[in-house]
Amino acid sequence: MSPSEFVFLACGLTLGLFAGGALIEVFRARPAAQREVRVTVSAGPAGGRAATLSTPLLASELVRGRDDVFAPMTQATERPFGPATREPTREPASRSSSTLAPAFGSGPGTAHAEPLDPCAAERTSTDETCAHADRMAVVAGAARERARAARRAYDEHVGRRDQAAAAVDPRAIRAAKDEAQAQFRRGRLAGQDRAAVEAAAAAWLREINRINARSREAALIMSREAGLEVELLRAAEKAGLDVDVARIRSENAADACRNARIALASCEEAERLGSAAPEPVTPATSPQLAPGDEAAVEMPAAAGEDVAILRLLRGDRATMRSIVERLGGSDPDGQRRWQLLVSDLVDAIVARAIDASALSFPEDHVFWGPYTQSECREIASAMAALGYRFDGLGGFADGRVPSQRDLSLALGYAGEDPMRVRRWPTEADMPALFRDVRVDAGRYLADAAGGLTMGEMVDLLGRRAEPLAELWNAWGRVRPLLVDTP
Repeated sequence: MSPSEFVFLACGLTLGLFAGGALIEVFRARPAAQREVRVTVSAGPAGGRAATLSTPLLASELVRGRDDVFAPMTQATERPFGPATREPTREPASRSSSTLAPAFGSGPGTAHAEPLDPCAAERTSTDETCAHADRMAVVAGAARERARAARRAYDEHVGRRDQAAAAVDPRAIRAAKDEAQAQFRRGRLAGQDRAAVEAAAAAWLREINRINARSREAALIMSREAGLEVELLRAAEKAGLDVDVARIRSENAADACRNARIALASCEEAERLGSAAPEPVTPATSPQLAPGDEAAVEMPAAAGEDVAILRLLRGDRATMRSIVERLGGSDPDGQRRWQLLVSDLVDAIVARAIDASALSFPEDHVFWGPYTQSECREIASAMAALGYRFDGLGGFADGRVPSQRDLSLALGYAGEDPMRVRRWPTEADMPALFRDVRVDAGRYLADAAGGLTMGEMVDLLGRRAEPLAELWNAWGRVRPLLVDTP
């Protein structure tokens, strides 16, 4: 063995001794493994909140868990033994299962069932159906935007094509060149020297080149647009079909949402009035409450009978405050929300009455007096069709005041003879033509939606009913308050 090999072996032995000693110290420093047992305590065989011994339990869970866990043990020790075999007496399965099952009807910590909502099914159906209707409305809006974009692209194409066609028309080219030549002749005759004539000739040649270049560019545009026309037209037609499909689906979803809201409102109102829940409402039928309920709370249409909605339309603040307090309770935020919703409903009814010209005209007015109330309403409707609408405050909407000629046209459209007018309003009197006219919103509401059902209200308000979705969802609570008499 050479000295170098001996040294190498000695170094390896030394390194091994140090490594072994280090491993021994590491193993000695590790703590000894501790045995632990984890126990899970459950509230009973019927379920409950599982927890370990380290999890704090509620007092009710401690009492219930103790009774459920130790009841089987206590019952097993109290079972009678037979005289000979000293074995536990077998009991019927039904009895043993009943004794081992924990009782949930009484005792401390027992959970009591909450009263069921009789309108839970209708409310769930309304939420799901109306959410689907909202999604379909968004889809329909997106389809309309795509259709408008496709139609706009096609219209722009048609504009470029027509402009290019006009530029390549041989008659237009010939006329432009003739005009350039005529301009050259006028310049040559007006020129005093050779330089002026050459300048006119140069201008003529430039104009001819410009005309030729424009015609070539127009021909290229015509060729390019001809290849795109079929594709753009097909895209516009497809977008139009998509709009129809999305619109039909959105309308069907909106009708389903409306019917679901009507069913929910009928159920809530029937429950509020203490009667049995109504039969489900089908889309082809009108919503009806249980027998006797609808007639008991129908809004009267006879003059002199006063209900809350009529007082609201007259601006009764006390009625508004009473309804808001009954709907919102003691919550200020809830009261503000309900006041806004009821106010929007009143504004929508008044606006719809103005649209329908449900107005009351003064009988002693110089212009309105000779006509009956129905004739005055026809004249007001004709004026609104011409763009001169009543603003509900004694003036004209948007500041648009008619002239005597416009008023004469409105009389003709209403079927009245303008020659019957004894005294025409002057230009100074025309802005005050509606000064003493009042909106008869209460009578209009009683005639068009006397039952004040949700279906009648939605039909009455039309597009103005869409922002009142939250009010329709709670119409079963709101309607009895609106038809309440003082």
